[in-house]
Amino acid sequence: MDGRSAPILVFDVGGSHMAVSLFDPPSSNIGAVRDLRVLPDGDAERFFTTFESLVHISLPAPASPQGIAIAMPSPFDYERGISHMRHKFQSLYQLDLRRELSQRLCCPPGDIHFLNDAAASLIGEMQHGGAVDAKRAIGITLGTGVGSAFAVDGNIVVEGRGVPPGGEIWNQAYRDGAVEDVISTVAIQRIFEQLTGKNAEVRDIASSAVHQREAQQTFERFGTELGKVLRQTCLAFAPDRIVLGGGIARAAAHFLAQAREGLADTPTELLVSELFERAPLIGAGISWVKRNGGSPRRNNRDHATEQV
Repeated sequence: MDGRSAPILVFDVGGSHMAVSLFDPPSSNIGAVRDLRVLPDGDAERFFTTFESLVHISLPAPASPQGIAIAMPSPFDYERGISHMRHKFQSLYQLDLRRELSQRLCCPPGDIHFLNDAAASLIGEMQHGGAVDAKRAIGITLGTGVGSAFAVDGNIVVEGRGVPPGGEIWNQAYRDGAVEDVISTVAIQRIFEQLTGKNAEVRDIASSAVHQREAQQTFERFGTELGKVLRQTCLAFAPDRIVLGGGIARAAAHFLAQAREGLADTPTELLVSELFERAPLIGAGISWVKRNGGSPRRNNRDHATEQV
């Protein structure tokens, strides 16, 4: 795998889907995104087969990528390529994913790069999305869990002033539990059930929020809580911008105003992702280039929506 202009195969492994695209180093952007369903409680063989299937449907037959970059949720040993996850993908626990994927995808182990999925998303947003030109930026992904990443001058940081351990806020103490208890999928479902006595998927609650008062109230309460959480966990970092991504952020029209109220007396700008599922794929490619001694082309707000 060589050639500085050759594409990089980029993956984003989520809780229910695995996405892939081709990252183009000259433009620092990606092409079409393809994804397949992946079962978080499935066996390891099915997980690796999904990788192989995505390679076959996304990579043109004559193409030879420079390498592979994979955005993975934590806990994960990103240097060694070994999963420490127990809450999902339990079949991968302690497996050497770098070695297994190297054999299956016919790629030298050193050409495979792993990084945190929330960090990958923020890198993507700093390149082409809502965090372009931000000096101090935070990315928050809202979904089944809560992902977070902190960056200074375009570089991810996991320690320093205002940065929680490892750059993760999900397990920070909040009220009688942790942050993830109040700004995740389960939290929205719990609020809706308290108001209506019914269980529902977040996407269904969002689709009914336009005409159902209880659904709208659910998101308003969620937004208010989100603003309080961001105030408690993020303001010590003094961010210029906080960018919200993840599946829940697609319903931001129903809760963004309430969340912003929690930060109204601060200079921090709260935005919604411009890239969504493209962000971690772009970020993975940029991270691979930097790791291998390259320097991705920096973007600015005027070119934030450019695509290859």
